[in-house]
Amino acid sequence: MADEVIRIGDVVVAEHRTGAELPARLGPRPHLHPIRTLGGRVVTDTCPEDHPWHLGLSVALQDVDGWNFWGGRTYVRDAGYVDLDDHGRIESTALTWSDVGFDESLSWRSPSEALLFESRRVRAREAARGWQLDVTTTLTNSTSRPLALGSPATNGRTGAGYGGLFWRLPPAAEPRVFTAEASGEEAVHGSFAPWLAWSDRNFTLVFAGGDDPWFVRVDGYPGVGLQLAAVDPVRLDAGASLTRGMRVLIADGVLSTSEAESWAHS
Repeated sequence: MADEVIRIGDVVVAEHRTGAELPARLGPRPHLHPIRTLGGRVVTDTCPEDHPWHLGLSVALQDVDGWNFWGGRTYVRDAGYVDLDDHGRIESTALTWSDVGFDESLSWRSPSEALLFESRRVRAREAARGWQLDVTTTLTNSTSRPLALGSPATNGRTGAGYGGLFWRLPPAAEPRVFTAEASGEEAVHGSFAPWLAWSDRNFTLVFAGGDDPWFVRVDGYPGVGLQLAAVDPVRLDAGASLTRGMRVLIADGVLSTSEAESWAHS
């Protein structure tokens, strides 16, 4: 049986964690941490003091039919963030490893039922300036009724549509976040740029997404993700599915805009 790690050659670049030991308030869920560059630099964080429910690279939503799978307080319209007993958990039900990554089946469960079935594919390969991680997730409504997939933004907090794929970075020293057309948190957050890069003193991550706008935080905490429900809830009918994906270049050193763009279009 393969170790629950991802390797590029002989180098361990990521570790799979089930999150099963975490308390309900932290939104227990499988995630990748630590993720490292080929040079060994850790480029994820987990359970940081400011947001202990941020777990490396994970998939989570704060509102699935009223249940919080993100962790932490729940954003309630006209009340703000409130401590509620509304946390679900995401459990791994099958995990198959290969030489290039893994395939995982997951159940998104409230205390009384399974709301979503998730099929997740994770692949890794060597890239020109480091290595590339590809994550694809398909969520299927496993109930007999429509489900609404939401976020703090859909519940009244403008600009906070976080939910879906999310990467929590380690404490930043000299962060720079940029796309081909813009630079800085305010300029790139919420944009539909085909790629987005985050660089610090010794590493660069280049994210290539899909149809959802980017979610970016620099000043409050370091994080990058995609906003599945940026403005309105996403309706998922009984038995229906939706698929989202992200590919990421993990590189040692600071890449230029042209270098990031070259990889993104490769």
